[in-house]
Amino acid sequence: MESEKYLEGQSMQRPPLFESDGFIYWKNRFETYVKSKDLDLWHVITYGDFPPIQNNPETKKDEIVPFDKQNDDLKKKLAKNNEAKMVIYNALPRKEYERIFMCKTAKEIWDTLLITHQGNSQVKDNKIDLLVQQYEQFTIPEEESIDNAFARFNTIITSLKALDEGFSSKNYVRKFLRALHPKWRAKVTTIEESKDLTSLSLDELIGNLKVYEVIIKNDSEVVKGKREQNRSLALKAKKESSDEDSSTSDSEDEEYAMAMRDFKKFFKRRERFVRQPHDERKEKQPLSPAFEFVSLGKVHQQ
Repeated sequence: MESEKYLEGQSMQRPPLFESDGFIYWKNRFETYVKSKDLDLWHVITYGDFPPIQNNPETKKDEIVPFDKQNDDLKKKLAKNNEAKMVIYNALPRKEYERIFMCKTAKEIWDTLLITHQGNSQVKDNKIDLLVQQYEQFTIPEEESIDNAFARFNTIITSLKALDEGFSSKNYVRKFLRALHPKWRAKVTTIEESKDLTSLSLDELIGNLKVYEVIIKNDSEVVKGKREQNRSLALKAKKESSDEDSSTSDSEDEEYAMAMRDFKKFFKRRERFVRQPHDERKEKQPLSPAFEFVSLGKVHQQ
């Protein structure tokens, strides 16, 4: 029942569970865990078992001592060999255990895990070359946040360290500054002029850049707000102008339609007048005022 309390991540009694997909991450956590528990265990894992050797006071030489003649101090030291194996076993799932169960020592187990998941020296060198290339080509796009950029950058440098390869902290700072988008140029210049890059830590640089990132974001929102306001005013003015033009156009169209209706009415009357016979026009159609006026004029002239 007591062992059920010791869950991974909740107790120092349980080592970090093995992760094949994130082997380097697990490896670093496991190493830290073992060292925090007992440095002798990590010595056994990396350098091999403690031998059953004890100094003979008579001969003044180190000699292999049979189990029944070993003192308590030597037995406690030799127990570290099995403790080191056990701490690795506790971190491995069944699939990985089946891969290493034939190994006799903790060092053999550890070396097998390294070769299987990290590769031999040639594979390791290839991984280092790939990570170095990613480091040298590292850039930060304009829209990427400092937190996201730092997470990507930190993954590269942490992986290099895990493979016993890395750059100085000063190099990290300069590389990150050079990777920033040109919009950061003014800030980069300020940092280079006001800070001693040889003593500036990467964490301090990231904190400084995040403060400036907030300022940039606020300024951008202010500019965007003003731009939207100007666009809204322009659209409003355009709409009002369009409404006025439409009103004027509708008025002109109405006047034109009325004129056309009067014009058509006039020609319809003229058409009926022309089609009627001359005698019928005299009998049925009264003379229009205009025609009477013209006729009277002719009479007076005669």
